[in-house]
Amino acid sequence: MSTTDATAHVTVKSPGQMQELGRRLAPLLRPGDLVLLTGELGAGKTTLTRGLGEALGVRGDVTSPTFVIARVHPSLTGGPALVHVDAYRLGGGLDEMEDLDLDVSLPESVVVVEWGEGKVEELSEDRLHVVIGRAMGAAAPHPEEDVEDVREVTVTGVGSRWSGTELDGLLLA
Repeated sequence: MSTTDATAHVTVKSPGQMQELGRRLAPLLRPGDLVLLTGELGAGKTTLTRGLGEALGVRGDVTSPTFVIARVHPSLTGGPALVHVDAYRLGGGLDEMEDLDLDVSLPESVVVVEWGEGKVEELSEDRLHVVIGRAMGAAAPHPEEDVEDVREVTVTGVGSRWSGTELDGLLLA
């Protein structure tokens, strides 16, 4: 498995922009897509997923599935369901993930896995990996912006599904 040239780097300056990034990402997704979200606690993984859910037109509020491990949000628009998984408390790798039957959900859903790096890659050779990190040494561009909210987000398409996919539309104004 190799990383394709489908990569975008986005600076996100607020939770609202993180949600907007999710809304911009949603049109690129289709049934069967696996999205891995990597970032520390409070990085904005669930906020990004909330934007995805809005743009995909799914039922229910997208909230962190930490304690239930996985939530399924059916589509209200005839599109794919959103399966939102939090793998933080799962230490057994793919064995534990298989108990969730994600491989059954994957073909007809968009599956988003927080804390999935090193745990779910075997579900699909093709995936979108979103890494969210705090902007180190960044100064708020405007005094009213909080530097604590600034994130550097790298979106990378892995596998043939993402080969040649243009990710420039993710860039925020």
